[in-house]
Amino acid sequence: MNKSFKKAVIPAIASISLTSVLLAGPVPEMPASAKSAEQHEKQAEKETLPLGLPYLNEQRTTESLAPGVTYTKIIRGEESKKDFFTVDIDFTETHEQAKALAKKLESEGFNPQIDRIADRAMDDKEMGPLGYLVRVGEFQSEEAAKELQQELAGNGYTGLRTVYTGEDGQQTTGPWVVNVLEVDPDSFNGTILPELGKDKVQDKETLTEMAGRNNALAGINGGYFVVGNKDGTPGDLAGISVMDGKLISEAVNGRSSLILPSANRDARLASISSSQTAVSSDGSVREVDGLNRKPGLIRGCGGTGEDTPTEDPKHDYTCKDESELIHFSPVFGNKTEAGDGVEAVLDKTGEVIELRTQRGGEIPREGSVLAGTGEAAQWLEAHAQVGKKIQVKNEVSADGQPLPLEQTSAIINGGPRLLENGKISINAAAEGFHWEENPEFYYRFGERRNPRTLAGVKEDGTLLFVTVDGRAPGLSVGANFEESARIMKSLGAADALNLDGGGSTSMTVGNTLVTRPSDQTGERPIADAILLLP
Repeated sequence: MNKSFKKAVIPAIASISLTSVLLAGPVPEMPASAKSAEQHEKQAEKETLPLGLPYLNEQRTTESLAPGVTYTKIIRGEESKKDFFTVDIDFTETHEQAKALAKKLESEGFNPQIDRIADRAMDDKEMGPLGYLVRVGEFQSEEAAKELQQELAGNGYTGLRTVYTGEDGQQTTGPWVVNVLEVDPDSFNGTILPELGKDKVQDKETLTEMAGRNNALAGINGGYFVVGNKDGTPGDLAGISVMDGKLISEAVNGRSSLILPSANRDARLASISSSQTAVSSDGSVREVDGLNRKPGLIRGCGGTGEDTPTEDPKHDYTCKDESELIHFSPVFGNKTEAGDGVEAVLDKTGEVIELRTQRGGEIPREGSVLAGTGEAAQWLEAHAQVGKKIQVKNEVSADGQPLPLEQTSAIINGGPRLLENGKISINAAAEGFHWEENPEFYYRFGERRNPRTLAGVKEDGTLLFVTVDGRAPGLSVGANFEESARIMKSLGAADALNLDGGGSTSMTVGNTLVTRPSDQTGERPIADAILLLP
């Protein structure tokens, strides 16, 4: 299907008169003019979200934002009277380790329980339980559980967590708050646009700020990114980023990402890899390790060039490499990352106009900078003298096939994949969301319920952008990987993946944030977003 995207002026958002639909009872009729909203509510009659037991009440409110764009808010379930707050003491590999810890706690006057965590990642080759969780306490308030946590810390226990059992991933009644943006490219005359925080890599911005300055119809947060200096450049996309056909950040090779629709092709999901090389006019060729980031720190791993400890994807982990060649373009900011090493300054033709003996210089507005550390610095000294030309080549592949950047409007990083060809297919281990040396990582990230941001594509090319609020007992408990996959399947997606979630999860309709921030500080500044522009 060939779908063309163009910017067009459309009337101010036509807000359909909203009708709340309580799916446990009769469904009121919608006005005949509200065809899009009516279609969504008829679908709601047929199928509710597969969260909790089928009898749970579910309320849907649907609004047409523009031709081809609908927004639906779904509230399902109710707070469970069986869930409570407790303190996680430790996650152990064996039952014997858990029993020894429980015995120690009992000797100190506590009443621990041991939970067997049976579920593993769908593509995990290991068998048997993931591990054993030792817990203490059962409280109706988080404050009471935190008091116990402080007491346990005083007894010398470390790594303690106060948690809500409704987020465990086991059976609960919720509640859940799910927000859905559905975009039909055949009907939508606007633009689906990726956006960087404050229009540069070296910065972050809240979704409401990004949506506001672009007068967006709606928006959703994008991919994973570096948060703190110890993991690289804050704001650097921890995975592939392509905007307006230009590579902004290299891929976490082999990880699933969202390719937004272009003039010649529908949106799709694919396993993305990238490679970059620098070719000197003297014939020497050197691999470029990364783009627009601090040399030596590879967030999410999945790189090349002897990164340690792995070149496989490893989520929320920073791999290292003391010898890297990094390409900086003007989208990074005014200056490169400072430090020891060598920098070759290139003009727009690729000619070397300056060779610096330290990193941290200005990036020309119509040029770029190659920064080298270790052996890469030596390569620049030998092959990037002033007057020579350096050609930087970028190649991207999708599912093993070349993906011409000039034919690609945008790519947003994500992972893991949740659905493939209409079937639940969660490749969490392959995409680095399971750490073999620390099974608790997958339990916390994939098995427990968290705020989620999800993207999917229907068979006809229609896009689904979905958020699930979380970490809000009594309001919304979040979703785990499997629940996220089931949500997307029930909404009609054929393919779906996980985007950045947790405190980053956010969606706007107009200038209004419709999600509930899970960070105590409020809405989190993010690195990139997907905006719907009129």
